[in-house]
Amino acid sequence: MLNNKQQMLLVGGGGHCKSVIDVIEQEGKFSIAGIIDKKELIGTKVLGYEVIGCDDDLASLFQEYQIALVTVGQVYSNTVRVKLYKLLKKIGYTLPSVVSSLAYVSKYASVGEGSIVMHHALVNAHANIGYNCIINSKSLVEHDAVICEHCHISTAAVVNGNTRIEANSFLGSNSVTKESSVVSGFIKAGELIK
Repeated sequence: MLNNKQQMLLVGGGGHCKSVIDVIEQEGKFSIAGIIDKKELIGTKVLGYEVIGCDDDLASLFQEYQIALVTVGQVYSNTVRVKLYKLLKKIGYTLPSVVSSLAYVSKYASVGEGSIVMHHALVNAHANIGYNCIINSKSLVEHDAVICEHCHISTAAVVNGNTRIEANSFLGSNSVTKESSVVSGFIKAGELIK
């Protein structure tokens, strides 16, 4: 049986990459062509997928693969995620949005390119997720919320309705925003944002 799925490179081979692999396999829209990671890791495997190159190889790999996703996580800083996103865009890669088949995204919501909605996350009506974002497992993005580019809404975090999460922000696990608030920066796990 032929595999007609589009092939995708995953850029970053750490813990977040493992979770992304699981989402991509469940979603079933793409096949994973390989992982891009540190030069010294070429030839090793992540959950059975080979590390086939490093950042320096992305331009030449574009001849064979045109779809990629940043799979480096983000906790204290998103500098690496932003750098990789910009590099992939400059080369010409397509960065699709990826949504777990176990997540719910309202048909009235939008998810920007290069963003991923992980298992059991919920994105409600008229929410807007920017590009290169992580909406992590079991997080909730309520109606009319705006998540700007390069953000990470961590596991089980709650973004209440009409809230705006400014670009480059991180909401830690189990943090909760107040409705109609504006949040920016690094928010610790379990924090209630008033």
